[in-house]
Amino acid sequence: LFRSHSQKSSRAQNRARSVANMSCFAGLTGKAPVTGTSDRGCGRGRLYDNITETVGNTPCVKISEAMCPPGRTIYAKCEYFNPMSSVKDRLACAIIEDAERQGKLKPGDTVVEATSGNTGIAVAMLCAQRGYKCVITMAEPFSIERRKLMRFLGAKVIITPKSGKGTGMVAKARELSEKHGWFLCRQFENEANAEFHYNTTGKEIVADFEGKRLDYYVLGYGTGGTFSGAGRAIKEKRPDVKIALGEPEAAPLISSGTKTERNPDGSATGSHPAFKAHPIQGWTPDFIPQIVEHGIAKTGYDEYIPIPGQAAIEMSQQLAKTQGIFTGISGGASMYAAIEMAKKAPEGSVLVAMLADTGERYLSTPLFESIQADMNAEELEISKSTPNFQLS
Repeated sequence: LFRSHSQKSSRAQNRARSVANMSCFAGLTGKAPVTGTSDRGCGRGRLYDNITETVGNTPCVKISEAMCPPGRTIYAKCEYFNPMSSVKDRLACAIIEDAERQGKLKPGDTVVEATSGNTGIAVAMLCAQRGYKCVITMAEPFSIERRKLMRFLGAKVIITPKSGKGTGMVAKARELSEKHGWFLCRQFENEANAEFHYNTTGKEIVADFEGKRLDYYVLGYGTGGTFSGAGRAIKEKRPDVKIALGEPEAAPLISSGTKTERNPDGSATGSHPAFKAHPIQGWTPDFIPQIVEHGIAKTGYDEYIPIPGQAAIEMSQQLAKTQGIFTGISGGASMYAAIEMAKKAPEGSVLVAMLADTGERYLSTPLFESIQADMNAEELEISKSTPNFQLS
């Protein structure tokens, strides 16, 4: 009986090891990685105590030859796999968890932050899960759906005038924090942001490409946390990997060579002279964030790609129609930069580009301007090709 029980136990352990080897996260646990669809049905191999534990471990997905230049390989790191569908979920975890560790937040407190939308949605998620109150300041031009999502998650959203640009919404958040004693996230200066990307985003890329070729890491910047933190983690382990940094063609803040003037807390004193409005929401505010400045000083970048706004929009649309990848304008901008970089990179080069969020954040923006709700002529013709159930 004892031998039989031992054999059963051994078989159970072997089955458990087999499932672990097939897990979605096999590469992170040091087990043999899987390919194709062989891990479907295996689950994640764990249960989660709350939604914030699901942040991170987003996949790198190969771009097909329908878009990728010949002789090169491009992967997209799809950050819309995060629970609130953007890379900013990482930032929110970074700042809130760091504040809790330092005793700066206690139950019932109010968190306030300025955002173009994705950070606010992520912060609202964290606050809802933790039981904090949440107030978001957001400049007028950003998409309506972002306001609604934050309010749906329980946040109060304060809209600031378009004329104030990004510096205006940041100043409003600071005023509210000082007036009411609320915790201010300070996403553009808070180094917990970059540190979280160092410990997660960068290390995920290193793990996924272990033993494989990787030549370029391609991205733009919003707060600079991904650029500074993930870039540093990749460079430490793979110093041969080049960082290709994208910036809106209309707002060449970094390439201008003009620094942002700062207040004692590191925030910008005003709008950067090289800034002009651009459609890549979430990228390049009207100042160079302090985290970006620190990232350039510590890690730097090897290539610079200016990105036309319309090209970013068209690239996002191409990703949807040729890859089934549904990302926003900033994701289109990253992919534009990756493709431009690939065109001049040596043959055989492998690139990975950051896709920051989902296309659903842009339904009221120029990204969807050409998409109609009603049937077009071709759709009407298809409808009329059979006799029944036609709209009158």
